[in-house]
Amino acid sequence: MSGFQVLRYGVAAATLSFLLAGEAQAFDLGAVLSTRPDANVQRTNVPTDLEIAPPVSGTTHVLVQDPTSEKPGTITVDTKNRYLYLSMEGGQAMRYDIGVGRDGFAWSGEAYVARRAEWPSWTPPADMLKRRPDIPHYMAGGLDNPLGARAMYLYNAHGDTMYRIHGTNEPDTIGHAVSSGCIRLLNADVIDLYDRVKIGAHVVVL
Repeated sequence: MSGFQVLRYGVAAATLSFLLAGEAQAFDLGAVLSTRPDANVQRTNVPTDLEIAPPVSGTTHVLVQDPTSEKPGTITVDTKNRYLYLSMEGGQAMRYDIGVGRDGFAWSGEAYVARRAEWPSWTPPADMLKRRPDIPHYMAGGLDNPLGARAMYLYNAHGDTMYRIHGTNEPDTIGHAVSSGCIRLLNADVIDLYDRVKIGAHVVVL
């Protein structure tokens, strides 16, 4: 897929670009999986998106010729090349740089977006707590949360896959195989993707 030709015109991304305010506390958490929505939890440390300045350097997304041949609205994760494509009308796609599952945690298959959340809270699953008993058992949404600014929860015919497409509090991990299977984007990119993606969107992980 290295031969894809990028369309050479600017994408109006500045208004959707956001700079992480301050230095995010880094956790070596791998995948960031939420086992319950915690929708009713009141969170006082959740920033508004407008609190984050919009430098162009805070994004990676770019409009390209769609290499996937998928229907508009489909998300395709190119694990090998660490790109996520959102297919659009007219044979185009929005492409985002991503972080993917590390060795032993990468996966492939199909799913769909069953839930979306802004500045989600995070509860690590039991198997992660066994591997990392030092991590918090719960984190409210905010800049330090490893799920970042947005999360899209992936389900299939068997229910919750426990994989998410989400932001990150570790922007340096984008472009690397670091997670336990979740797909992570820069916060500015995941906000842009979130605003384009609907519940029920088809997701293909290669």
